[in-house]
Amino acid sequence: MARDYAIYDVFTGSRLAGNPLAVVFDGDGLSDKRMQAIAGEFNLSETVFVRPAENPAHTASLRIFTPGRELPFAGHPTVGAAVALAERRHGTASIDLVSVLEEKVGPVRCAVRLTGDGGANFAEFDLPKMSERMDMKLDLQAVADALCISAADIGFENHRLSTWTAGVPYVLVPVRDLSVAAAIRFDAQRWSASAAGTMSAYVYCRGGVDHLAQFHARMFAPDLGISEDPATGSAVAAMSGAIRHFDALAPGHHALMIEQGVEMGRPSQIHLHIESGSAGIVHARIGGQAVKIAEGRILL
Repeated sequence: MARDYAIYDVFTGSRLAGNPLAVVFDGDGLSDKRMQAIAGEFNLSETVFVRPAENPAHTASLRIFTPGRELPFAGHPTVGAAVALAERRHGTASIDLVSVLEEKVGPVRCAVRLTGDGGANFAEFDLPKMSERMDMKLDLQAVADALCISAADIGFENHRLSTWTAGVPYVLVPVRDLSVAAAIRFDAQRWSASAAGTMSAYVYCRGGVDHLAQFHARMFAPDLGISEDPATGSAVAAMSGAIRHFDALAPGHHALMIEQGVEMGRPSQIHLHIESGSAGIVHARIGGQAVKIAEGRILL
């Protein structure tokens, strides 16, 4: 059976930037083992397999695989798949629509805007789960050694080393500034040997190369078979809790842009919107652009 697929660059409006994603449209009937093998064949940060939704009111069901394992939720597959499915259904129409994608974390509501010009389109999704801080003791020096930086360079203002999850857990590592972020040389062996080794590292600092960015980030995930990721929506989802906590966000709406992938030569722009209340985050959503760069058929 031949199965259609497309490759999208996600969290960017430009081809050959952002985070590439493979979308396999005819995922029904594939075993978990076969989907994992196909994800390994593409060898991108994630490959998403589209299946019929269990709820007829929903758009589709998604299975998300990295080269190493399946994920219950991920940001750039959600944005990329939402755009891909809308384009596949509506072609070059200029339209705004809402879709619901079934992921293992639960139903994810997405808003999609198609421009109709054949270029990049935009999608954003509501976080299916608000970020929560995890109770985990971390060795500051061990984390610094794995990043090949000084322990004194970890932390800025009120931000401290911490662990958070909004469906996928991350060790959030705030560093002093852009120069420290650029100097990181990630040692996967040291990271895996540390207490943090079962999770991915999301390193961030204030500001960005892009003057519109409020934060600059890098992500390393040896546990997922990813040496470095150019854009990680699930990490930004987790980070939303850290931003609200450490920056003591006032109640109201806060719009932020996080840049990632700069050091890889694949700059990405991840848009985060937080509705903060007196007791925590009331609602949050993540969005970005996606643009198709390739399409074809899998002969399986």
